Amino acid sequence: MATLSRPNEGRWIGGVCAGIARRFGMEARTVRILAVISCLLPGPQFVLYLALWLLLPSDNSAAKASW
Repeated sequence: MATLSRPNEGRWIGGVCAGIARRFGMEARTVRILAVISCLLPGPQFVLYLALWLLLPSDNSAAKASW
């Protein structure tokens, strides 16, 4: 399994959904649809997305950290 990080390629807004999809072996489109649907429900999903965007390392950072 891949590590949880934001990819440099194939990412939209912040790359969070693409990173989650890659980590769990899913299609990014599926994760994006689930994220949009979940934002329609009450709860802190949008805040969680922003937090993951800030906290998840980009692929560049993940590659440097593994040195």
